[in-house]
Formats: sequence, structure tokens, C-alpha cells
Amino acid sequence: MKSAIDNQRISSLICFLKNLDIKSERFDKAIRNKDEEMLIYVNESLTHSSADKNKNHEKLEFFGDAVLRLAASEFIDQNYSQIDVGQRSELRAQIVSDEWLTKLGKDINLEKIILVGSKALRDDYSRDTIIAETTEALIGALYKSFNSIWEINLWLDKYWVIDSQLILASPHLYNAKSSLQEWCQEKKIDLPQYKIKEVSTNHGDPKRFLCELFILEQLVSTSFGKSHKKAEKNAAYLALEKMTKGGKHFLNQI
Repeated sequence: MKSAIDNQRISSLICFLKNLDIKSERFDKAIRNKDEEMLIYVNESLTHSSADKNKNHEKLEFFGDAVLRLAASEFIDQNYSQIDVGQRSELRAQIVSDEWLTKLGKDINLEKIILVGSKALRDDYSRDTIIAETTEALIGALYKSFNSIWEINLWLDKYWVIDSQLILASPHLYNAKSSLQEWCQEKKIDLPQYKIKEVSTNHGDPKRFLCELFILEQLVSTSFGKSHKKAEKNAAYLALEKMTKGGKHFLNQI
């Protein structure tokens, strides 16, 4: 691999990698030696396709998706061996989600070091998508650099320890659609129906999509979201709130 990264960019990448605070001897050594292969991978992961159509984050993002799921599975197996497979799947879905990746990317100040075309950051939705994509690509780059998920878990486990506790303590807050579906199954009634309407054409508009949620053909809740998924999630959460407050009378109300 031949590097075409200038010295200023190398210094920025080294500073960024140090701040990840990965407690690994070989990671520290790679930083001290300004390991060329690692820097090429990391630079590529932090280059958005709007800045370079040939060498960019896309291949490493695809690779990082699989690495992230494997690292999350390892974390759950090591820390939550007592929960069943269904709970494991739901927990993993939350700690590898685009929302979680965006939150992580913002925490490590990824936006400050991403190479991206000015038009790509046109709104909050685009910005969050780019942060999530490049965070996943960075995970792929670190795996490629060391051919192991060891460094990935050393980096991400400290976030997952906190987030997993919150998710397992209040699953309906993080996975409202699944919780509502389980409730319907327990009551032996038809699953919720979601109807989506696009009410705005502005990307990133928090009220771009309107979701109407029906149970037993009755409108139970309505909510907005900047994406289909977000609107459905918000509507499911509102339905769960009504269910909790209504208790055994909830079915009678609909």
C-alpha cells in the first residue's frame, strides 16, 4: 500500500486515534510508529464519497458492518450470557443501530476529521447519516489494520457497558415496536398496523413523515419523524404509554 497522505493530515489522524483511548500495546505501537497501513485504512474510512469518488469510506463501511455485529455479539456473550437468544438479538440490534453509531461518532468528534463535500452536509439528517456511515467504516479500518476484533472491543465495550444497562432496564424506550408487538401477541390480537404519509419534502425535517398506528383497526397514536423508521418508533412509544396508563382498560378504549 502506498500512502499519499500529507504530513498535516497524518498529524490530525494520529491525534484523533490517540483520543480513542484504546488500551492496546500494538495499537499504541502503531500510533508511535505512524504505521502506514493503519493510517491509509483510517484515512480512507474518514473520507466520504462526496469528497473522493474513488477512495472513500464505502468499502470499509460494508466491512465494518459485519465486524461491528461480531464485536457486539462477543460483548453480549461475555457480559450477558444469562439472557435468552431473543433478548440478545434485540440488545445487539440497539447497540449496532445507526442511531447508536451516530451517537458514538459525535462523542469522538468524528465530524471534525471527516473529509466531506460541502453539499453533503446540507441538513441534520444527512449529517447524522454521514457520521454513522464513517463510524462504521472506521470500525472496519481498525479491524483491517490489526486483523482482529480485540481492539474493537477494547474501544467499544466501555460504551456498551453503559448503554446496555439502560436498554435492558427500559427496553420499551429503545425498542418500542418490538415491545408493542409482544404485547399484542400476549393479548392474542392482530399486530399493529403502521400507515406512513410524507408531509414534507425537506431532508432532516423532524416532521417529514407522519405515522398513524392502528390496533384492531382503531387509531391509537400518531407521531412524526424525520424517517419512516423514526416516525413508526415514536408512534409505537406513544401507544405503549397509553397502554401503560390505561392498564387493563386499554383494550376497551380501542
